[in-house]
Amino acid sequence: MAGIYTHIPFCKQRCTYCDFHFSTSFEVYREAVIKAISQELILRKNEISEKIQTIYFGGGTPSLLLKSEIELIINTVKNNFILGQNVEITLEANPEDISIENLILWKEQGINRLSIGLQSFKESDLTWMNRSHNLAEGIKSVKLAQSYGFKNISVDIMYGLPNLSSKEWKEHLQSVLALNVTHISAYCLTIEPKTALFQEVKKKKILPVNDEVQSTQFEEMIEFLALNGYEQYEISNFARDEQYSKHNSNYWKGVPFLGIGPSAHSFDGTYRRWNISNNTKYYKNVGLNDSWYEEELLSIEDQWNELFLTGLRTKWGVSKEKISLLGGFSEEEEKCINNYILGGEILETSTVFLLTKKGLLFRLAFCRCDC
Repeated sequence: MAGIYTHIPFCKQRCTYCDFHFSTSFEVYREAVIKAISQELILRKNEISEKIQTIYFGGGTPSLLLKSEIELIINTVKNNFILGQNVEITLEANPEDISIENLILWKEQGINRLSIGLQSFKESDLTWMNRSHNLAEGIKSVKLAQSYGFKNISVDIMYGLPNLSSKEWKEHLQSVLALNVTHISAYCLTIEPKTALFQEVKKKKILPVNDEVQSTQFEEMIEFLALNGYEQYEISNFARDEQYSKHNSNYWKGVPFLGIGPSAHSFDGTYRRWNISNNTKYYKNVGLNDSWYEEELLSIEDQWNELFLTGLRTKWGVSKEKISLLGGFSEEEEKCINNYILGGEILETSTVFLLTKKGLLFRLAFCRCDC
């Protein structure tokens, strides 16, 4: 079963830590971008022959989409692709966009999973992050979505934040537990170049925490969530009752997907393709020429690295069968992985290789030419 990812490059304001592709001055070409997204879906309808099992609206801020825009995109998918049963349709949403009107609209359009960007339960964090919501709005948004029948809700939280004490982090975990959501995505703060946060750190206005603090908070989170019924099925993702993100799980399992919209990536197992990260050039060139995307044929080494970089992140690990199909281990690689096994970072079963708890902490990657 394949998936479709649609990138919506619109945001109200710029979060200090974000390096995703988006624009805050999108209204002048908003309609053109949405039309181009619809056109791209039509142009690429023959690239996926499998049934579509997941549709994911990411960004940017997809919760800014108007009724007509959501309808156009979803109807274009329905009219040009074969959908499987019980399709998972996820919408990333900011808390300030979660209103009764929008919840009803999203339900009507078949959206059955929300990914809500809370990020922190500390007011001062939300301020320096330049988030558009406050603490009370974040909590209220989740409860409102639940009251309108959204049972499959994921929330994003971040750890390793400046001035976040261990006591505060544990309180954050208690707060997210109290929301009773089915899924939690927890990310360590990374300071990316070309972000406002990078400049703040460079000027020493914000002091980042060290690796030891990040690792401690990571371990505390794993232990706390496990004790409270959340399974860590991927390094940054936790679910209750096996309510995994089907869409993201398929990424990690190497299932083909189409990436639609500016900056979106696609993958079919052999080819990787990515659209231009420029909204104007994207909407002006879709359907006219091929200047709005690039693609590459993955070598055996690329496929090998893809297999390990994604598979080792998950509870499903890396399949020995797939390793064999790619030619198996070289003598040097065999020695390398045995060292990881002896070091307690990788667990070998009869069918797969998995990261242990120790391996998860160090985020091992077993790549060709990198042992």
